[in-house]
Amino acid sequence: MSADWQPTARRIALVQRALLAARSRAFFAARDVLEVETPALVGAATSDPQIASLAVTGPDGSARGFLHTSPEYAMKRLLAAGSGDIYQLCKVFRADERSGLHNPEFTLLEWYRLGFSLQQLMDETATLAQQLLAGSGPARPVHAVSYRNAFLERLQIDPFTASEAVLSAVSAQHGLDGRSRATATRDELLDFLVATQVGPRLGQGALCCLHHYPASQASLAQLDPAEPGTALRFELYADGVELANGYVELGDAGEQRQRFAADAAERSRRGLPAHAGDARLLAALEAGLPPCAGVAMGFDRVLMLALGERRIDAVLALPAERA
Repeated sequence: MSADWQPTARRIALVQRALLAARSRAFFAARDVLEVETPALVGAATSDPQIASLAVTGPDGSARGFLHTSPEYAMKRLLAAGSGDIYQLCKVFRADERSGLHNPEFTLLEWYRLGFSLQQLMDETATLAQQLLAGSGPARPVHAVSYRNAFLERLQIDPFTASEAVLSAVSAQHGLDGRSRATATRDELLDFLVATQVGPRLGQGALCCLHHYPASQASLAQLDPAEPGTALRFELYADGVELANGYVELGDAGEQRQRFAADAAERSRRGLPAHAGDARLLAALEAGLPPCAGVAMGFDRVLMLALGERRIDAVLALPAERA
């Protein structure tokens, strides 16, 4: 028997993984959401400055594409082609991600619902999480808090109006070193405070939806016309760990093209490889994306929660170093 196989713990994790996958499929089948499969090897890298794509080369060294960091772009192309409500449970890949909560290869559960509002999306995501976690402890109540109020409650600052000087000073109080502060953008300071002060306190013994992120962190989300400066985006937390990220999807090809350009500029500022926006996604948006909302849920993290584990390695059959 291989030395890296721990029979009892690994078998429990494998069995629980299969159970949660079955529950996921039953959940979406009951709602008439179609399971789909899209390529893991894709032609365009993600433009997101926060994420690094893994490039694939052929035997001759020629570029063959990238391993997808999410099936989002491909699934939106299916939505634009008339697929209707869809979901996918798949492996995704992200370079330079390794920690207690990260493995370069991990599993995402991603789905898209036509005509859903942000509230409907949050409700469905929390309901799915409750069903996946059923039997693993007391039922978790669900609550929601806005990004602004979470900062006000924890740090007594308004993240939308506080100056960069104030954000930098608060970040210093909570451990961000001077060199990092000197080069950090406003959003990087906010991300640091969410990661170290706000997020770890969310969803203790519960499920918490942190919603209405700043517009500058909209990613591929629509902005909220009723609340200027905010995006129709949320993240689901449990015991201080982010489980899912969702939003009402941006369908405007022109706006998406501008956001790709902004991502490219930010990547250049950080000295990262430049990646053009996915032309096929833009073409799909131009053809017409139906009004929809989508979520990406970290399946391994839900499994960790179900098993009471604090490290992702405990729920993977073979983590990166032993793959």
